[in-house]
Amino acid sequence: MSELREHAGRHYAVRFHYALPDDAWCVELSEAVPAPASWAGIPGAETHLPGAAFLVAVIPDEDPDLEPTVHVHGHDEHVIPYEVMRWFMDLVAEQVARCRTALTQGTPGPVQ
Repeated sequence: MSELREHAGRHYAVRFHYALPDDAWCVELSEAVPAPASWAGIPGAETHLPGAAFLVAVIPDEDPDLEPTVHVHGHDEHVIPYEVMRWFMDLVAEQVARCRTALTQGTPGPVQ
């Protein structure tokens, strides 16, 4: 699952996926890349797709003693506009809340 957003003429993507080895949800922020030109004629097709992640929030959902962390990835410098960072962190906070709710209700495992 992913969400796309445009800000100041640039496109950004947030992708959610579950990392089984870590027993954690990952929320990734990337600059979005254009979708293949062949998709142009497909009604409702995305115009952009997530690119390589440069920020990854890791949210454990099975061990209440582990806290969420944010990892910075990449070889290049990335300038992240404040509004894009707030959007990303709001999505991370929502995922943390869902995972913690599931833990307190005794339903471990992936929560979306």
